[in-house]
Amino acid sequence: MNQDSGDVVSATVRRWQLTETLRQLRDQAGLTHEQAAERLRATAGKWSRSKLQRIETREQGVKVREVEQLLDLYAVVDVNMRTWLLDLAATAHERGYWLALRKDLPDDFHNFLSVEAALLALRQFETMVVPGLLQTSDYTRALINGANPSLAADVVERRVIARIARQQVLTKSNPLQFHVIVDEGILERPIGTPIVMRNQLRRLLDEAETAHVTIQVLPKSAGASPAMNGPFSILTLPDPIPDFGYAEGPGGGVYIEDRSDVRTCILRFGILTERALSQQKSVDLIHTAAESYA
Repeated sequence: MNQDSGDVVSATVRRWQLTETLRQLRDQAGLTHEQAAERLRATAGKWSRSKLQRIETREQGVKVREVEQLLDLYAVVDVNMRTWLLDLAATAHERGYWLALRKDLPDDFHNFLSVEAALLALRQFETMVVPGLLQTSDYTRALINGANPSLAADVVERRVIARIARQQVLTKSNPLQFHVIVDEGILERPIGTPIVMRNQLRRLLDEAETAHVTIQVLPKSAGASPAMNGPFSILTLPDPIPDFGYAEGPGGGVYIEDRSDVRTCILRFGILTERALSQQKSVDLIHTAAESYA
């Protein structure tokens, strides 16, 4: 279990680790929400089934003393486990490194930012644009200006800076394991000038040479496939948080936490991995596309 509660793990992720571990400990103790709440009321004051449920689903915060009460109830005696969980409870509201950058970003993207820095692995399928973690600053600038032509120039630049800053997850000492599948149309859709596109595609070629990045292209010949359902991501965070999905649409970003829905996402990504070109054939196709932007 990764028990790092330092700066790399954001407040949102620390809170998620805490609540998921508490849920697992309750299950291991063989207690329902009602049974746990009843025992807590007898010794520790104001507890209810709904309060415990809200804590476990991150709808309500939990205080350090309340975590102590839960650990006592669940008979957790392991010193390291208790220390880790109490530390998570004490630091769950500390701000992440990206907070100063998020001011000019869409509100619905803030939650995603709060977990991205702590990701261990990311599987992503994109249909329209190069994924943000692989974008060049010029491509990002052209993309933002094209999608939001009314934005002030200084706001555009701050968004570009924020996007590039996010890419540190790929350059840190223990980088994110990133597997991305892009629709072939992305290679053909000009964003900015030809030189912007050529440099962007060359960036993909450079990233594909690293051990922690896998890039595949889903060709048009794949025909009907799970790609028709649109772009999505599968995110892997530190233990004990289970994998979950994320998708963006006109209404904003949506987390996918239901276990059956997450399994569906994983199955979809597996099918797309098989339908997509191998990394070597994908690299060859990206190289050809880059040369076409003369």
